[in-house]
This record gives sequence, C-alpha cells and structure tokens, in this order.
Amino acid sequence: MTHPEIFSIDDGIEALRSGELVVYPTETFYGIAADPFSKTALKRLFEIKGRAAEKTVALIAADTRSAFSIAREVPPLARRLADNFWPGPLTLVVPARVDMPPELVGPGGGVGVRVSPHPEAHALAAGFGCPITATSANLAGQPPAKTLAEARQVLGKKVKVYLEGGTLGASAPSTVVEVVNGEWRIIREGAVSRRQIAAALAEEALE
Repeated sequence: MTHPEIFSIDDGIEALRSGELVVYPTETFYGIAADPFSKTALKRLFEIKGRAAEKTVALIAADTRSAFSIAREVPPLARRLADNFWPGPLTLVVPARVDMPPELVGPGGGVGVRVSPHPEAHALAAGFGCPITATSANLAGQPPAKTLAEARQVLGKKVKVYLEGGTLGASAPSTVVEVVNGEWRIIREGAVSRRQIAAALAEEALE
C-alpha cells in the first residue's frame, strides 16, 4: 500500500513560487492555492477544476494589510466589517486594483478576499508574501472537500502539494459581501449570517 507523501508549509510556498497548485485547509473547507499573479498557475487552476472563465476566484490573505493591498480603495464599510469578522469566514469584495488579473475581478470591478483564522492557511499566505487563491478543492459544481483524502481523490497528481489539516467541520462556505458606493450587499450567505453583518454595522454606527 502506498502512503501519500507528507508535505510541509515550506513545500507549499516553494510550489506556489514555481507556478504549481497547493491544496490547503481553511476555516471552512479545503482550498486550492495558486499564485494569483501567475497566468500559468491561474490557467492550471481553472483547467483542473473545470471552472468557467467568467467565474472569478477569491483570495485569502495573511492579514488585513495584505488583504487590502489588492484594493484600489478600501471603503469604510469594508474596513468596519474586516475589523469585526477577520480573521474569519467573511469574504469582502472590494474595488480591485487596475493591475489585478481578470480571473479575479468580477463584472462590477471588485475582487474578493478574506483573512483566514486557520493556522495553515495563514502560514501559507504569510510565507508566500501575498494573497493566495481560495477556491474550494473540488471540481466545479461538486461538494467542497472536508478531508485531504477527498481532495486527493478528485484532483490527484494535478496538484503538486497537499497540506494536511484533518477533517474540516464547516457546514457552510464563507459569506461573500460586496461593498461599493457606501453600501453593502450579500452575494452569497454562508458561515456569517446577514443578521450578524447588519448587527455589527449597526453597533459601529452607534459608537
């Protein structure tokens, strides 16, 4: 019986720098990391997932400063939500810098990013030195992987490095909120509820 190779964070960082893909654990499900500024890596990512070109990919950053470095501007509402929910399962869609790859930018000109509380996700993004892609480790339209074995079974040798994080118990993906022109809207409700977001912003407004 062949045992899967055991990889380290350093292996993951090296793979990303070489334009390869890395499966890694997050606070929700397993994700696939790629260098978001490598056309080769992004092409490989979309191909192995069978993901439609128009479906943009969000990012995970090591901290708030790194997360907002991809934004053309940071709306005050986005900063308030980040202060309340990061690190955590809230993806904020903010106005993208003009040099961001089109695979990351939605039709409204926004790019999605979050700061993950998972130590492996944090270490990978921090060690790489910039945000990494955060799309789920599955084929497009299929359930997200909760274990590394599930991800390996689907993606196999198309991914260079697999980082173990045990069984992930999230019942929902990250919530995606777009912030533009002083207003916010939920694109996908997930682990953070609409009520939690509204309550946090209401508390901020009263202070």
